[in-house]
Amino acid sequence: MMQRSDPTRLRIEGGHPIEGVVTVEGNKNAALPLLAACLLTEEPCRLENMPRIRDVAAMAAALESLGAEVEGVGTTGITVRAGRLTADRPDPGPVGALRGSVLLTAPVLARRGRVELPATGGDFPGRRSVSVHLAALRGLGARELPGRGTVLEAPDGFRPASLYLLEASVTGTETALLAAAAAPGVSEIRHAACEPHVVDLCRFLERMGVGIEGAGTPTLRVTGVRRRAGARWRLGGDFVEAGSWAVIAAITGGTLEIRGAAERDLEPVVAVLSRLGVRAVPADGNLLVEPARLRATSRITTAPWPGFPSDLVSLVTVLAAAAEGATLIHDWMYELRLFALEQLRGMGAELFLCDPHRILVNGPAPLRAGDLDARDIRSGMALIAAALAAEGESTVAPLEVVERGYAALAHRLSGLGATVTVEAQP
Repeated sequence: MMQRSDPTRLRIEGGHPIEGVVTVEGNKNAALPLLAACLLTEEPCRLENMPRIRDVAAMAAALESLGAEVEGVGTTGITVRAGRLTADRPDPGPVGALRGSVLLTAPVLARRGRVELPATGGDFPGRRSVSVHLAALRGLGARELPGRGTVLEAPDGFRPASLYLLEASVTGTETALLAAAAAPGVSEIRHAACEPHVVDLCRFLERMGVGIEGAGTPTLRVTGVRRRAGARWRLGGDFVEAGSWAVIAAITGGTLEIRGAAERDLEPVVAVLSRLGVRAVPADGNLLVEPARLRATSRITTAPWPGFPSDLVSLVTVLAAAAEGATLIHDWMYELRLFALEQLRGMGAELFLCDPHRILVNGPAPLRAGDLDARDIRSGMALIAAALAAEGESTVAPLEVVERGYAALAHRLSGLGATVTVEAQP
């Protein structure tokens, strides 16, 4: 997939139902930790069903800056060869583009005994702490050093330990897993995240020769090994992307068959969409969304897995604006996701931001077109959904922010009947 260098915007003519069949790509939230895990071994690793998104390209560039060879970026099959790491400080450019680059710390420490990580970026970089990651690395034998960014050393390697994570952070759990995999002996990680993408990482590490018990539960027992083997893994389908397409179909009144995501992974998503009146029926590994009358529900709250994922709270908020009645949306996990949705007021939505975590939405509100600012991946996709449902012509910019998590978005929307064009930002 070619990456555009100049910022662009998506121009959308609203009012057209989304119809047809769409296949989701590999889980974005599994792709980055799996790429990081490839650095744990000197042998080649192969990852299949990789999403063709900007975050993967940025992570691949960070790996290459450390001396790894990465083939297949922009396709669904990526091969990583990290026979020799030549640096312990990745390029600040790609690191500053995504928060997931914090996952590089454990593998680089395991291979080189030292890591210097520049300031990470991504969505809300100043508000998303890496304290859980650092505590896990310290518990497994790393030491922090003074310096700009994050500087750590483990000259004698990691040592097995018993860890309790202060929060069930997904990337914090993944950092602990990557470090424990390189600590010869048995480590235990308690209060671990249970998301499907954490399980993906566990299975990949098992293929590398690491022993793991309890994948998908809050307690993980990891038997680390001194030498990790090369491995091959196929990512599961992205259930957050599937949920995003389901919201777009529902709010535009279209009929859409969504393929590629596991029915069990979709359970928390379908349960909440059903409460809003969405007719979403899992069948034979697919999800069929059909037109239905949307209705409010008293409250929707995000929660750690298997609760409703925070990554979909922005999209559900837009859907609630089209539903009859009042819905309180509560995202207790992150503070800033809902702020971007204040732009919906200018489109005619009736909403009240109670505080950084809660928004009250009263619908249905006929949405008007607007010029919208994509401040993060998920709220950007939510605003695209709103624009697709609105009367008139809207723009969403920069499109590149949304493409960090959704591949070939304009092309796929066009194929489903949307009237969209990509143009340079003025």
